[in-house]
Order: sequence, then structure tokens, then C-alpha cells
Amino acid sequence: MRTARLFIVAAWLCTAAHAQVPELGRWQDLDFSEVEVYSRTDDRYWDMLVTLSKDGRLDDDPIVLSRVRAIAPALIRAATWMKPEAGAWVWEIHTTSAPDVDALCMAGGKLLVGSSFVRRLELDDGELATLIAHEIAHAVADHHREFLSSVLHISPLPSNSLDVTMARLDSDLSLQMKMARLSSIQEREADQLGMILAHQAGWPADSMVGFYRKLADTEGPSAISASHPSAASRLNMAKAMRRLFGE
Repeated sequence: MRTARLFIVAAWLCTAAHAQVPELGRWQDLDFSEVEVYSRTDDRYWDMLVTLSKDGRLDDDPIVLSRVRAIAPALIRAATWMKPEAGAWVWEIHTTSAPDVDALCMAGGKLLVGSSFVRRLELDDGELATLIAHEIAHAVADHHREFLSSVLHISPLPSNSLDVTMARLDSDLSLQMKMARLSSIQEREADQLGMILAHQAGWPADSMVGFYRKLADTEGPSAISASHPSAASRLNMAKAMRRLFGE
């Protein structure tokens, strides 16, 4: 059994695709195909939209929806500059008043922004652009695909189809804890890449710093998460990026 298990792991390692995170250069193992991951996440995105629509919480804040849809195109153009393949994605842009949603961008450009979160933090347009850019950066860096692929290396099983892997991530708390380190790395990368995208789209760095300052004020000094950098460290990163931009 041990020999068979090692053979399976070795086979995955031999067939894995290797890529680098744009701009930052970190190497990634991407075992699952782009087509497969984008198809499954597209299904999940639309399932989410259907549920939100039934609950009356999809695109139900026209003011925030209008702001998001006005801000996103320039960020998408910047994403295409950073990752040319993003120009071929079928982008979707929606909002929801669901209180547990801040923002997300699934693989392939499926964006969802929480209007309640935007209003709670009183984000101005530059700060909102920073939030959107952070989420787009996750898609540009292929973080979702990398995250799913990493399960094969951290906790392999003989039957590790994409569907099985996604189900395990949804239900296995111990596996989620094992993935926390990679999640934190990805969040830090999305912060940096998102600021680069926002800068390319013409937004001032002061607005980006303002967004992370509001996050820090909201989170408070006692909040700790294994899967995210602390709000204080994210704010320091934003200030360092502002200096890098020369602003």
C-alpha cells in the first residue's frame, strides 16, 4: 500500500504544470488543468448567484453595483496587462448584500463584491478599487487552482479527482488548517499584486493605504488568523508599496 501511495504521489509530481506568480516570481505547482478548474468554479459561482437571487440579495444595492461596474473595467485591463490570458476570460461582475460576503473573485474572472461590507467600511472609490483589485489579483495569480492542486501534495489519496478535492476542502477542518500557510502566502501576494493593478489602473496609493487602514481599524489589534496576514502587517505592506510607487 505504501509503495502504491508513493507511486501515485510521484506520478502527480511528474505531470504537474509549473508556473510563476506574475510580477512576484514565486513558483507554483498546478496539477489540475486550467480548463477543469475554471469549469468547476464557474459552476459554483452560478450556483451561488442563483441562491443569492432567490434570497433577494443579488445586485440589490444599485448604487454599489454601479460603482463596482464603473471601477472594474480599468482593473480588468490592468489584469490583462499582467496576465494576457485574462483578456479571454468571460468576466462576471455582481454584488450582494449578504452580510458574510466581503468580496471574492473566482478563477476565470468571476467577481462578487459585498455591498454591506463596502458600506460598513465606508469605502470611497479608490478604496473600493483596492478591494476589487485584491480579489482580481487572486484570479490573475491562479491562486484557486494552486490551492486545489496543493491538496494533492499535502494530503494525497488514491482517488483525488477535482470534485473529490473540492468536497474535502469544504468539509475537512484538519485539511483546511494544513492549508492555512499557503492561504496566508496567497493573501499577501494578492495584497501586493492588487496594489500594482490598482496603480496601473490609475488609482492613488493613498487610497490603497486608506483601505488597509480601515481594515486594521475594523479588525482590531487582537484579531489573529492563520490564513491571513495581520491587518497591521498588511497596512505596513501598503505603506511600503506606496513608497515603491514614489507617492
